[in-house]
Amino acid sequence: MADAGAAKPEPEKKSSSAPIEPAVEAQAKQIEALSLSVPDDDGGGPEGPPLLDDSDDSQIQAVTSGGTVYESATTFEDVKLTPELLKGLHDEMGFSRPSKIQAITLPMILTPPYRDLVAQAHNGSGKTTCFVLGMLSRVDPNRKVPQAICICPTRELAQQNKSVLMRMGKFTGITCACAIPSSQKEYMPISKMAPVTDQVVIGTSGTLTKWITHKKLATREIKILVFDEADHMLAEEGFKTDSLRIMKDIQNSAGGCQVLLFSATFNEKVKEFVTRVIKDGNQIFVKKEDLTLEKVKQYKVRVPDEAAKIEVIRDKIFEFGQKVGQVIIFVRTRNSTKNVHNALTKEDYVCSSIQGSLDQAEREKVIQEFKDGYTKVLISTDVLARGFDQAQVNLVINYDMPIKYNTRDEPDYEVYLHRIGRAGRFGRKELCSTCYVVKLMKL
Repeated sequence: MADAGAAKPEPEKKSSSAPIEPAVEAQAKQIEALSLSVPDDDGGGPEGPPLLDDSDDSQIQAVTSGGTVYESATTFEDVKLTPELLKGLHDEMGFSRPSKIQAITLPMILTPPYRDLVAQAHNGSGKTTCFVLGMLSRVDPNRKVPQAICICPTRELAQQNKSVLMRMGKFTGITCACAIPSSQKEYMPISKMAPVTDQVVIGTSGTLTKWITHKKLATREIKILVFDEADHMLAEEGFKTDSLRIMKDIQNSAGGCQVLLFSATFNEKVKEFVTRVIKDGNQIFVKKEDLTLEKVKQYKVRVPDEAAKIEVIRDKIFEFGQKVGQVIIFVRTRNSTKNVHNALTKEDYVCSSIQGSLDQAEREKVIQEFKDGYTKVLISTDVLARGFDQAQVNLVINYDMPIKYNTRDEPDYEVYLHRIGRAGRFGRKELCSTCYVVKLMKL
């Protein structure tokens, strides 16, 4: 590797003493098992609901509800966006035509009657654009009242989604509030907070719940409610209670609100729950969840003990990925974040780290420096595993395998899929390496 951190010169090519093998078959099979395939009794034909296939990608299928027929969009103009939104897409975002998932999803979101939608699509496929355009298209910029809400699992994802919305809607006059926990420096008692007048509100479930409870966020005119990373937002171990409370409040005060649920993964338990909540909505499935695996070349690295992980990363993996632009190293705990950061800093790598206990201002500073390219290596807990988008990231290192919290020795394949999705955005070919101690983890 030329320079994982700007101060480290490119090492000469060495032969690897650590066994680096192709993508683990067991992992790929387990991840593929996460796929949502179209049920046999929901197939197309005269007896079943209409089945929409994108001819450019046979893995993406959509099952529609009711009698509405949707045509896949070949251009953004096909979905009758306003000139202001088209200008934002083309001039500000640089988008020329819809991605495959956008071509299928946008007609479903934007065609009356506005039906609910459960949408699964692989990482980096353009899901954010789908629901951002949905929100921007439905709100009235002349009415200074909340009309769209997007719920996210982390403050970083909420801020990122707001940034995308403001760029895409630059010429619309629509404003957006970000409902996330305040830093100590910016803290203001909620009693002194003015009622929200922005048309769109994007935030975390806890802060949104507080704003609604204290009557700072009115929900009576909400037209569209979005759950980003919906599987995590509605999982028992996630943010289910607050998420359902928000949904119920909106349904009670604003009848007819359209609900959109987006994620790359839906396990069977969450899928069953979601289909009970969204009873008469459209559904989009990805038949093979390993689409991302084809774009991200994966390797496993066996190490004898924890101490050897840093040596392998330094001497083998950084070298192996010597053409990388930026690197994310995922760890399991806050202590590991600190330990890996200290170890790499001692080796003269310029790196930064982020984890949940950092103050809001510190988290924002770390993210901005990484996005601006001041640091090449970012060490993170799973706070950035979902949704974080940085085009220059083309090497992801799993310093620790993600594991399920309820069964501490079982790998969490959904989190793994989201982690490696930080590379390979929009189909770019990238690398992922996973370190594991042979005695502790069998893959």
